Amino acid sequence: MNTGIISVRYAKALLAYAKNTGKEEVLYKEMRTLSESFEEFHTLREALENPILRTEKKEMLLITAAGINVSDQYKRFIQLVLKNKRETMLPLISLIYINLYRKDKNIYTAKLITATRVDKEIEERIARIIESKTKGTVEFQTKEKPEIIGGFVLFMSGYRADASVVSQLNRIRKQLIEDK
Repeated sequence: MNTGIISVRYAKALLAYAKNTGKEEVLYKEMRTLSESFEEFHTLREALENPILRTEKKEMLLITAAGINVSDQYKRFIQLVLKNKRETMLPLISLIYINLYRKDKNIYTAKLITATRVDKEIEERIARIIESKTKGTVEFQTKEKPEIIGGFVLFMSGYRADASVVSQLNRIRKQLIEDK
């Protein structure tokens, strides 16, 4: 059984259902929360794989993992997945749904890593620059990582721009070693 193909089908069906009911954005937020729950709590995945755990308990876990007050559309989708015994595919289904939604809505993700905290004004300026270049919306995330010493690392849609001090020092070190 190819879990990738099955997961794509479920995610596409959920997106079509969300569009028909006008709940695309709501389901997008719920699937993001679910995906983050899978990432943060590895025991959630183990619980879903447990054949002894009753379906009702799994449903409660999945509703809680998506944020307690979830939409009826999300509940119906989870019930369908559980009925068809595809709950172990939910981590992948949620990721695929997120990607399909972003592609449909022309949303790009960007992650900026800096050595120190960045002002909100700078974040917004970078997001505006990216939005003007991509002609889409940007979901912007920042992270502090003191070990890069200075500069920044920007990840966006599979691309990486590394202007950190630590990477520049590593390049210089590599050049010095090669020149010996």
